Order: sequence, then structure tokens, then C-alpha cells
Amino acid sequence: MFLNFPNIINKDGQAHYYGIIFSDEQKQHYFKELFNKIDWSNEKLVMFGKEITTKRKVAFYADNAIEYTYSQSTKKGLLWTPLLLEIKQLVSSYTGSNYNACLLNLYHNGEEGMGWHSDDEKEIISHSSIASLSFGAIRKFAFKHKTTQEKYHALLEHGSLLEMKGSLQQNWLHALPKAKKIVEARINLTFRQMHL
Repeated sequence: MFLNFPNIINKDGQAHYYGIIFSDEQKQHYFKELFNKIDWSNEKLVMFGKEITTKRKVAFYADNAIEYTYSQSTKKGLLWTPLLLEIKQLVSSYTGSNYNACLLNLYHNGEEGMGWHSDDEKEIISHSSIASLSFGAIRKFAFKHKTTQEKYHALLEHGSLLEMKGSLQQNWLHALPKAKKIVEARINLTFRQMHL
């Protein structure tokens, strides 16, 4: 099922799509700055007992060098840049939540995606807000209920904000499906509330 703007899931958690929150000038500025100035690196993950290096690039920034472990890989938070602090403040003004960490993903094109998963690692404060900000290529973002298999999806636009909170991570999976026709890059920032 396709969720119309604004997107809201109110069953077993909440997902709210705020749509585009930046001007055209801001969108271009932030994409360029993030692409060029974030300390990107390829990610090494253990999947099915084998270490793989992802095509997508990642970065993790956080207060007090917070550590984050997923897929048997641990990241230590880098110091916030002035740009990320500026973006974080803008996001907080929409969601009303304060964040102490941000995981960034750089997808070079539609050949790179993310399979079904939940952001429910022990370091993340349970039921807290996760704010997902997108720049660049418009990509489909999918939800699937863990029990009923009910599915929803949204198209995340350049400069748009999606918030997930409540029991969503416990009850729903989400994914970024691959889309081979997309040749543009996408940068995604997920602001999180994590245990210190």
C-alpha cells in the first residue's frame, strides 16, 4: 500500500512523513557539503558468518564518543561538525526531540540499498524518536509489519524528513529497496537517541 503525504503509521508505533523541509538552495548546499566533508568510509559487516565490505559508505557522529554496534561491527562516534549540529537543530525543531547521535549513509546510486531490518539495537533508547533525513535521489522506503506482514511504502524526496518512534522498531521492519534505474546519489542521516 502506498502512503499518501503526509505519511503516518499509527499502528504498533508511529511513522510520520513531514515531506520536504528545506528550500531548493538549502537542499543543494547540504547535499554538497555532506558529500564532500563527511568522513565517509566503506562499511565492513559480518553477514552469514562472512565479512563483507559494502559499496555504500557510512559515518557515525555522536556526543561523548558514543559507541554503536550492529551486524557485529562497532562504531565510535566522531565529533560533531558545525554543519551536522546545524542540521540536527533544524530536525529537532520539527520533531520536538533531542538527538545525541547520527548514522549517515551514502548510496552512490540505486544499485545500493538496505534490506529488511529494525533499528532496535540495545544502545538505542527504546521507543525513542529516530529522525531520517534524505538528500539527493528520490528513493522508495518500505515498511513491513513483523507479525501481519502488512506493507507500506513512501517516496522519500530530496530534503525530506521522516520520523519513526514509539514501538515502531519493535513491530515493523523497514528497507531501502534497490532501484537499478536510479543513477543519482542519496545521502541519508538518521538522528538517534542513544544511551550514554
